[in-house]
Amino acid sequence: MKATLKGLVRTAAIAGGLEVSHLISRLGAFSAARGLGAVFTLHHVRPYSPRPFAANGHLEVTPDFLDAAIRRLRAEGYRFLALDEVVALRGTPTDGRPFAVFTLDDGYRDNAEHALPVFERHGVPFTVFVTKGFSERSHTMWWETAEALLNATEKFTIETDSGPITHKVETLAAKRAVFGELSQAICGPQESLAIARLDAAARSVGIDPAAIVADLVMTAEELQALARHPLAHLGAHTISHRALDFLGDAELLSELSGSADYVEALVGHRPKCLAYPYGDQRSATRRVATLAARAGFTLAVTTRASTIDKDTLAEPLLLPRISLNGLYQKPRYVAALASGIPFRLTG
Repeated sequence: MKATLKGLVRTAAIAGGLEVSHLISRLGAFSAARGLGAVFTLHHVRPYSPRPFAANGHLEVTPDFLDAAIRRLRAEGYRFLALDEVVALRGTPTDGRPFAVFTLDDGYRDNAEHALPVFERHGVPFTVFVTKGFSERSHTMWWETAEALLNATEKFTIETDSGPITHKVETLAAKRAVFGELSQAICGPQESLAIARLDAAARSVGIDPAAIVADLVMTAEELQALARHPLAHLGAHTISHRALDFLGDAELLSELSGSADYVEALVGHRPKCLAYPYGDQRSATRRVATLAARAGFTLAVTTRASTIDKDTLAEPLLLPRISLNGLYQKPRYVAALASGIPFRLTG
């Protein structure tokens, strides 16, 4: 109950901050916070489908919301660019209009089924970041596995460094708490081991982690078909989607170069753009950015939330992005985020 209440309070606080930011932007204050524009992050784009425990609800928006977001940005005077056009803005005069860029991580099949028709309707370019291990079915998606596991059972056992632990997850509060524990175990230097343990726990109750990936993620052939669309671009998202800063230089460079090789094999040219897995301090560091440049990337995006200005453009391998969060699907919130005011207010 305590964890549930804490989550509700946090969601309400963020929504309140977005409402205040929207009002401030309507009054014309903090106009400089908008900067040159914004890069937006998406994951799933699909019709809403309720499930008992939606641990990843923040990672999905509906096609209708995406449509409304684009309409709102256009009404606010934004022009829409492909991601690889952003670096060219350094030192280049603009027409004064801010830009908006759309990116989608992980290569979910619904990006082609549901997001593409929306982008096509509005003539908006977009970039899908491809993880080789997902498209080639050699790696699993732990966050999807964990949600499926917690929806499938009220009790499961998982191996840990201290031995097997049995979790009772009979309530939503318990499921949320255990999802947090699983995430914490995975978000560290033993990520691969923790994911293997989670996969084994899922299989023990009849959940197939590999089948989840096969159901959700585009194959190489599907990605190639998508990339042939004039509005679609593919970028690199590593091979295994691991936290990169925990890796040694040689393994890290292999993740980056191998991911670029994979995208090049799909589309016939080497990608300029990279999205760091998780996009935070686990992957998006200056050390990793240095090796990303060595791998041939000229632009890389994080999940650090901010608009783009001349200062951020000076570090094109550590660009911020703004998540279009599934918990806040209101067009005025998109305008508030694009204004940059929420990030100015929170520092």
